[in-house]
Amino acid sequence: MSAFYRSSPGHRRQAHRQRLRKELAITTQHLRVASPPADLQVAIYARVSSDQQAERHTIDSQIAELKARALRDGYQVREDMLFIDNGHSGASLIRPALERLRDLIAFSAVDVVYVHAPDRLARSYAHQVLLLEEFSRAGTQVVFLNRPIGDTPEDSLLLQLQGMFAEYERAKMLERSRRGKRHRAQAGAVSVLARAPFGYRYITREAGGGAARYEIDEDAARIVRQIFTWVGHERLTLTAVCRRLLGQDIPSPAGHRHWSRATIHTMLLNPAYAGQAIYGRRQCLPWQPPLHPPRGHAGMPKRPYRQVPAPAERHISVAVPAIVDAELFTSAAERLQENRKRNRERLAGVQYLLRGLLVCQTGGGVSRDWGCAKGRYDWPGRFRLGDRGWAWCCSWSKRARTAGGAVSI
Repeated sequence: MSAFYRSSPGHRRQAHRQRLRKELAITTQHLRVASPPADLQVAIYARVSSDQQAERHTIDSQIAELKARALRDGYQVREDMLFIDNGHSGASLIRPALERLRDLIAFSAVDVVYVHAPDRLARSYAHQVLLLEEFSRAGTQVVFLNRPIGDTPEDSLLLQLQGMFAEYERAKMLERSRRGKRHRAQAGAVSVLARAPFGYRYITREAGGGAARYEIDEDAARIVRQIFTWVGHERLTLTAVCRRLLGQDIPSPAGHRHWSRATIHTMLLNPAYAGQAIYGRRQCLPWQPPLHPPRGHAGMPKRPYRQVPAPAERHISVAVPAIVDAELFTSAAERLQENRKRNRERLAGVQYLLRGLLVCQTGGGVSRDWGCAKGRYDWPGRFRLGDRGWAWCCSWSKRARTAGGAVSI
């Protein structure tokens, strides 16, 4: 009877319905795997190198294309998953948005990253390989818009070629730009110089009839001549010049009420005020992290290099209108040299165990050097506090010294 029951029409219909349910479940399971999961975390990384590109919002086109590609793939990108480096060079991995993205990927918080091209991720091929391997170990998929990169040997070769060509293109572009600027500087073109110093107005080639030039701003030039006269003829110190400018309510070139001694020192040593602007005064070297990051800065620069004075044989003179005569410029430079000899020589290169651990209560800055009160105490300022003796104050309290106010720590 059991054999008859198993071969009965009712049993066969029940078995057929069970097979249909299993096939439907398998089909639904495959469909769920094919469709993008809703909990995938998708990010977008975009970058432009120069500040001019950032000002012109050229990065907006990258973001729009990346968002459109993610939408076609069935993903919605949240605003907090947009990682944008505006005005940061691709030659360095020290970029704020890239650092945040790498931190999230290290915690497996990102599943897919959309990038416009490999050179937007990094210029150097070695950096590209480093980042892609780091993302792959964390299980993050990288999608490039210009061409999808797979796991085949041909795709790996294509990625290597793209990285090497991008690095070669950047090196050649920098070399062509450097040679072209030096050639124009030797021909006397003002367009190769940086922005016009205080006292001048820069006239572009469009406004100048095809040739860029400097024009003297008489209002600012009057202040420049006064500063040179105070230092060159009246033999004032830089601090005394700052006090006079503050007493006359003359704003600084940046629009601040207080002038800094560094600004005046740079102005007095700029040969452009004597009629000879210098091209190539500085050269770029790889950036090195300081012992103590400056106050208010995270310590990560936009560009991985630092500027130092270039050798004199690399300087090229470009004629510009003079604001002061050569005699006054020389006299001011000699006065600065005398002040340098009179002041105590700095102990450059000496590192102390407790350096940077002593904080100034007035300014909030840290000391650069330390020692006993009877010896040499290398603080930026030392002040007499009546019968209480001496007090030392950091450079952030220099404003009180310049303004002539009381200082206490």
